[in-house]
Amino acid sequence: MKTFWITLFLSLSLFAGDIVTYKQMSLELATRIAQDALTTCRDRGYQVSAVVVDRSGNMQVALRDVYASRFTTEIAQRKANAVIMSGTDSGSLRKNREDIRQELNHINGLIVMEGALPVLSNGILLGAIGVSGAPGGDKDAACAAVALKGVEERLIFASDE
Repeated sequence: MKTFWITLFLSLSLFAGDIVTYKQMSLELATRIAQDALTTCRDRGYQVSAVVVDRSGNMQVALRDVYASRFTTEIAQRKANAVIMSGTDSGSLRKNREDIRQELNHINGLIVMEGALPVLSNGILLGAIGVSGAPGGDKDAACAAVALKGVEERLIFASDE
């Protein structure tokens, strides 16, 4: 009988890594981040798009303000995807990898421009927010930063369940 339990335990431990779990933002949190970024930019006089992607780079929420060009949505998403690829904000990626920036811009779904930030919860990358349409990526990034600051407490105290 003891051999049976040892064999069962060893078998189960061999397969323990076959299933992985990960944290993901709720739709409500992603929507709040995108809405706050868009509203912040609007209050500053900029018509933008705000896109939140999940940790795999899949679009979770996209908002485009009334007068923002349709291209701003794609650019915001591609900025956010650059964050997912690099694990850092898109402005730092642009600054630190100027040597391969043009090559990275040829990868489908990426653009290396300032204006996107990671969405982190206790050091875990949940996704990214990209903003496009303000007159400069620094202004896009500032709107994203305000949005993330607004949900900072929610991200810090996110449940471990």
